[in-house]
Order: sequence, then C-alpha cells, then structure tokens
Amino acid sequence: MDWKYLLTSFEGRISRQPFWLSVLALFIAQWVIMIILSMVFGFSMMGGMDPNTTPEQAAAMATSGMMPIIIISLLFLYPALAVYTKRWHDRGKSGWWTLILLVPFIGFIWFLVECGFLRGTEGPNQYGNDPLA
Repeated sequence: MDWKYLLTSFEGRISRQPFWLSVLALFIAQWVIMIILSMVFGFSMMGGMDPNTTPEQAAAMATSGMMPIIIISLLFLYPALAVYTKRWHDRGKSGWWTLILLVPFIGFIWFLVECGFLRGTEGPNQYGNDPLA
C-alpha cells in the first residue's frame, strides 16, 4: 500500500480494506501524538475529575489543552479527507459527499454505511479502475 498516495492524493479509488486500515492508522497516530503532547506540556482534559480541583482550575486545565487538540485535529484533517474522497470515488460518488458528516447523527451513520460497509462500484467508473480488479 502506497501511504503517500493514500494520505495525500484526492484522485482514484480505494476499497474498504485500505479505508479501514488508514482510518485506524490516522486515529492511533492522532491519539499517540495527543498523549505525548499532554505528557510534555502537562495539559489534561480530565483535570475536572479530581475532587480536590475547584471548578475554575478544572476549566483552566481543560481550556489549556484545547489549542493543541485543535491544531492536531486540523493537521490530520487533510489526510482523512483524502482517504474519504477516494472511498466515495469507489462508491461512484463525488468526494463532496464527505460533507454529509456535518449532518448530526444521520450523517455519520450514512457515511459509515456507504464508506465502511458497502462494496464499491464494480468495474471502472469515472474516478478510475476498480481497486479490487
């Protein structure tokens, strides 16, 4: 599997297996980086769980950790969109269908079923050859 193509290109098609492997790899990498940064910089999203922490201290701990989380999430957005687009292409649809994730609850279910469980278009389509052929 060519990871550079998979995570940077918006062209072509991928089947379910590379989709799930890349989603899992991106998820694990993002969490490992967040854990390392939280240990290095000492921020915690769970600071409010300590019964000895005042509400003001808990809020300060939570907000101090938000900026690194937002930055890391934005860095992982591009490769995720590249993978999602190629999977939509395999289903014979435009990558713009990723915007369905903005619809609360139903959008995620639709995305999960379409991209995660349904087989792609058999044979070539307008986005390329069948990755399983």
